[in-house]
This record gives sequence, structure tokens and C-alpha cells, in this order.
Amino acid sequence: MDPMTQSAQISSSQGIADGQNSAAAKESKLSDSFLSSSPVSLIQSPQVKDLIHWRDPKKSGLVFGLSMLMLLSLAAFSIISVASYLLLALLCVTITFRIYKSVVQAVQKSSDGHPFKSLIEKDVSIPPETFRKHVDASLTYINRGLKQMSRLFLVEDLVDSLKLAVVMWLFTYVGAVFNGITILILADILLFAVPPIYEKNKTQIDQYIDVARTQINTTMAKLQEKLPGAMKRSKTE
Repeated sequence: MDPMTQSAQISSSQGIADGQNSAAAKESKLSDSFLSSSPVSLIQSPQVKDLIHWRDPKKSGLVFGLSMLMLLSLAAFSIISVASYLLLALLCVTITFRIYKSVVQAVQKSSDGHPFKSLIEKDVSIPPETFRKHVDASLTYINRGLKQMSRLFLVEDLVDSLKLAVVMWLFTYVGAVFNGITILILADILLFAVPPIYEKNKTQIDQYIDVARTQINTTMAKLQEKLPGAMKRSKTE
């Protein structure tokens, strides 16, 4: 074989390998970005864990109180009214503080300047890299969701589609009793109430969870034996 032809083939194969490695690295980076920005990773972060486990009661109480106040406000008023009142309150605070500092400077004849000068000069723009990172992570999440929805609604696996149907049927009863804000309020209460209770009674709760998981797995195994689609899936696995 001609040495130049062989060298060209080697360079071409190296280029293809580099392209594959680059694509794999990019996909891995997007996956890591997706995982780091997912709600599960957010809840598992040390700061959030300290909040919901009440490591600092004052800080946890403040966050819980503010979140409950926000949700109760949304339950009583429209989101436009709540946002308008919040922004109006913020404006009242900043305008009052600005006038107060101006009066103090006039009385003391000082030249401290604008009280919010350091904040005004602070760069609040979003870097393009950060924006693209979050867009890529969101796109990964959306694509996975669309793929999962397509798999469920087109009945790729009969058992999984039946599970979704049961969950949606149960949600019809939940929706008849609670609205979205009520569910968020209950979720907020459970988020701050369940972790301390679980931490104190971890052994007993884990035993009950294991019993429930065993019963569910047994029931699902019996159901899969009666469904032809599930039998095909178990054979392929």
C-alpha cells in the first residue's frame, strides 16, 4: 500500500475516533449538567438537607414560614396580585431607605453618595456559557420526558402503560378534592415535617417500607405473568 494512502487512512481513523470521543464527552457533560440541575439533586444538596432536617431551627423556620406565606397568599389571591404586592413592598422599602439616607446626608453634609451604589455597579448579567449550560440541561430533560411519554402512551410496554393509567385514575380523585395550590401547601408541610420524623424513627419506618415493597413486587410479578407484553419484556431482560 502507498505510504501516503496509509497515512491518510490513519489520519482519517484518528479523526473519526476523536469525533466519537468528543461526542461522548459532550453527551457525558450534558448528562452531568442534567443531573446536577435536576430537582432530585437539588433536594439532596447539603444546604437543602440542613434546611428540611432543621439543623438550624431559625433558618429552617424562616424558610418554611416564608414559603407557607407565599403559598397561602397564592391560595387567597391571584398570582398577579401577589407579585404586585411583593414588588410594591420591595419598592416601598428601597424608596424609603433612599430618602432616609438622602436626608441624613443633607443634615450631616456628607458625600457618601447613592446608598445602593455597590449594588448598582454589581454585574447581574447572565454569562452566555451559564445560559447555554442550563438550556442544554433543560433540553436533555425535555427530550427524555418526550421519549418516556411516547413509550407510555404508545404502549411499548403494557405494564408500564397500565401503571400510568392507574396513577392518572387516582389523580382524578385527588383533583376532585384538592386544587394545585392545596397540593403544594401539603407538599411544603410534608417536606419540612417528614425528614425529622423519619430521622427519629428510621428503623421502624424502613421495616414497614420493606414489607410494602415486597408485597408490591409480589403483586406486580403475578400481574406480569398474566400479561403477554410483560412476558416478552422479562425474556428480553
